[in-house]
Amino acid sequence: MKREVEILAPAGSWECLEAVVCAGADAIYIGGSRFGARAHADNLNEERMLEAIDYVHLHGRKLYMTVNTLLKEQELGELVDYLRPYYEQGLDAVIVQDIGAMRLIREAFPDLPLHVSTQATVTQTLSAQLFQRMGVERIVPARELSLEEIKNMKNATGLEIECFVHGALCYCYSGQCLMSSMIGGRSGNRGECAQPCRLPYRVENRKSADLMSLKDLCTIDMIPELVEAGIDSFKIEGRMKQPDYVYTVTQMYRKYTDIYLQKGKKGFHVTKEDKEKLENCYRRRGYCDGYYRKQNGKEMLSLKRPGKETEPKKEKMDYILQERIDGTLNLAEATVSELTVWLHDRPEMTVTVTGDMVQTAKNQPLAAERIEKQIRKTGNTPFVFEEVYIDVSGNLFLPMQSLNELRRAALSDLEVQITEEYRRHIIWSEIQAEDMSDNKFENSRRNYEFQISVETVEQLKLALAREYVDRIFISDAIAFDETVIDMLEEYRLNMRDKKHESKICLAMPYIFRERAMNIYKVYFEKISQYYEGVLVRNWEALEWMKSKGYKGEILSDYNLYGWNNRAIKELSELGIDQYTSSVELNFRELSELSTGGNLIVYRYQPVMITANCIRRTTEDCLGKDSMLYITDRLGNKFPVKNYCKYCYNIIYNSAPIVLLDQKNEIRSLEPSGIRLNFTLEKEREMEQILESYKNVFLEDKEIPMPDISFTRGHFKRGVK
Repeated sequence: MKREVEILAPAGSWECLEAVVCAGADAIYIGGSRFGARAHADNLNEERMLEAIDYVHLHGRKLYMTVNTLLKEQELGELVDYLRPYYEQGLDAVIVQDIGAMRLIREAFPDLPLHVSTQATVTQTLSAQLFQRMGVERIVPARELSLEEIKNMKNATGLEIECFVHGALCYCYSGQCLMSSMIGGRSGNRGECAQPCRLPYRVENRKSADLMSLKDLCTIDMIPELVEAGIDSFKIEGRMKQPDYVYTVTQMYRKYTDIYLQKGKKGFHVTKEDKEKLENCYRRRGYCDGYYRKQNGKEMLSLKRPGKETEPKKEKMDYILQERIDGTLNLAEATVSELTVWLHDRPEMTVTVTGDMVQTAKNQPLAAERIEKQIRKTGNTPFVFEEVYIDVSGNLFLPMQSLNELRRAALSDLEVQITEEYRRHIIWSEIQAEDMSDNKFENSRRNYEFQISVETVEQLKLALAREYVDRIFISDAIAFDETVIDMLEEYRLNMRDKKHESKICLAMPYIFRERAMNIYKVYFEKISQYYEGVLVRNWEALEWMKSKGYKGEILSDYNLYGWNNRAIKELSELGIDQYTSSVELNFRELSELSTGGNLIVYRYQPVMITANCIRRTTEDCLGKDSMLYITDRLGNKFPVKNYCKYCYNIIYNSAPIVLLDQKNEIRSLEPSGIRLNFTLEKEREMEQILESYKNVFLEDKEIPMPDISFTRGHFKRGVK
């Protein structure tokens, strides 16, 4: 095998950085003081981060910086100044989720490589191609993809593909989880996840179990398959782990990747001893091989809570790595001392320094052996001498201090020369605020739409009967049923002579992989015929509809994040006609945006979209859509709907978002629409909710808040 594969290791601290470099990592990903998805790691401050960039470059490695949170408008304005010193120092790439951040980085640092975070939930070639057009060099796809899907993505785009090979797995698709955010205010999109998925839950009358706690990923035996799939970078998870863990895991994947690349399948075999090393470095819930070979499975979960294990006491290790150098020392009487050093493997990287004048020895002259011994004392520097050539002429003397100063100067100059290769020097111009004057999302508070989203035929009947409704989103779960098609045909016949007719739109799936795409190929003509618009919830659906030449409106849901003006501008330029405001921004943060999106004012909020199925975990697959409930240790019940057609689950929050008492604030945001999403509600409940919102938002009446358990979501509190 001749192909190169990068071993990409995590560093949540300086000690971890040293450990993974010593273990053989080709590249390291690390967070700075802000904007990283591991807020509680021992992230480096600016001074240490600059040192880290130089440190990895001295050892011929790369450093990628995580900027993979979603950024609020004010934060985005601070991003350029935050990144500038790292960019100038030679940062190799940034890992990004926020499309507004991508847009700004492209403008400010056009030659800084962009890597798309796994949290962007890239599940298909179509979305990879979209990001490719946006200027990215590398995709970290969703962890739920199969090897075949990854291979297809690589072949179609030629992009660098980076995939997780070891470490913790999120239960939610690509870690885009709102559960921690909704129940505790700690957002996974902001690096603050409290990991509610690791807690026990109960299904109906069953015993509590860790229904959402996945085993850690371990693919050491799969390295040949991973390489053959075209993966360019093997990513190890673990920015919250200790140095000994990241050292051992990195060392193992380095070792066996090299074995396969050198010897092929016949020479590849992971020893029992090395597997035990991996198991012993972190024992929690066991290992699985993730989604590479399967869609999901109960065997991927650790249902029983592990007992507290006493880990063997580990001795603190010093992770010291020194680069091999060679040198020539020239000493001749009555001339200045001269030392030339160069990298052993890169002889073109060379420096020459001169020192004190060489004297004539009055007594015993310096022996070459003693001179060499002194020169070789490189101590804790990044270098160690491989070969030293001593050219001594005459009966000479030079103080040891002079030799030491000569060596220090040479090593210092060599270090500068190596790191200077990576420096960037440009003339800065002020970055302009995003011009939103020509954006298509402009709206007036006087004409915002009253929108309804429905999941059942009964809900649709109610919605169609309400003349004040401007737009109806029909769930993909029922959108193509003949009953629904007949209802839409009858509705349009009945509304011919009416002044007001609701726009009928299709709410597309939350996940749009090959299975969904094949179904939509069959139904595309019906979409064009019966639906005036589509609500897209992922990049794949957006690109597929555009590729098919769809002529209707395209609206984006809350999970195509518009946290800042640049992200909103990007959505507009990508073909979105209306966007939906983030459910994690509060009123003040929404007010900072130059234009209002569709605002969700009522719904049971989806907190997780999952590839694993709780019904299949606890009983047999029914082969059809169904609903169940899981109950946490506090007695809160979370509805879970499994969509068998696409094989994913939606876990909803235990209480609905209700914003009836926020009318004035909502109107001041000038939204393009307010939306009520109905999922679980029966006919009578839906009628009551609709009447309440009509009274408040359309007729300016004052009514009391409903006597039910509800939440205002983040409209007031926001997230950190």
